[in-house]
Amino acid sequence: MPQNFVFRTIELNGQFLRTAVRPGSSNLPPLLVFNGIGANLELVFPFVKALDPDLEVIVFDAPGVGGSSTPGTPFRFPGLAKLAARMLDYLDYGQVNVIGVSWGGALAQQFAHDYPERCKKLILAATSPGFFMVPGRPHVLLKMASPRRYIQPSHVVKIAPDIYGGAFRRDPDLARGHASKVRSSGKVGYYWQLAAGLGWTSIHWLHKIRQPTLVMAGDDDPIIPLVNMRMIAWRIPNAELHVIDDGHLFLITRAASVAPIIMRFLAEERQPAVIRPRAEPLAKH
Repeated sequence: MPQNFVFRTIELNGQFLRTAVRPGSSNLPPLLVFNGIGANLELVFPFVKALDPDLEVIVFDAPGVGGSSTPGTPFRFPGLAKLAARMLDYLDYGQVNVIGVSWGGALAQQFAHDYPERCKKLILAATSPGFFMVPGRPHVLLKMASPRRYIQPSHVVKIAPDIYGGAFRRDPDLARGHASKVRSSGKVGYYWQLAAGLGWTSIHWLHKIRQPTLVMAGDDDPIIPLVNMRMIAWRIPNAELHVIDDGHLFLITRAASVAPIIMRFLAEERQPAVIRPRAEPLAKH
């Protein structure tokens, strides 16, 4: 576990959020991470460690996950985006870059749409546009519907090759290492996260996302088939797609090769196109 994170638990109108900030000295805006369903913030540390050490990074446990409190009723994605904005206010951040993975990618889309002034650039990893997605295989989705893999570490070792694909098919040690970092806060929080996405879709407003967007997908992702990421990249006007030779958790399993792609994207200064006036025809004499 990285030792240079500053951990805080903050209260926002009765909701306690466990946060962790890796301070940085980069001129780039801090990177805010929206994690996957049921995933506590420690699970993203291998990816954060692969990024430029000067980049400031903000991670947190979603309501009902890890060290954050479980609300009495579920948040929807707009409510979670609002909570994230208030968290940034509390921690004294203005504009950030945003990365969202899987379930967190849906939240990242909502945040970029609802708070465009807070989100400079957007990175979407292994995610979908929600209700109108092309679903994964039924037996995989059935396993994803249960929080058992976050409650019984031995269970995730058993099912990881089927649900995560990629490197998890070849290396059982990856699943054991992943399971060792899990910090579950119970079933209710997981079901609340599932409820956040019921009936939700971004497909009808993705074209309104104007931030430069990096879309990243694994070519062996049993949960989110690649076609979904192609759809997102097609719908967002200023998006580019990178396909990674791995599965659903490529941010972790391929961190060393993915991190430089992300850092180049964050450092790139894109200039708007200059539309020059049409030249007037020369006067005839």
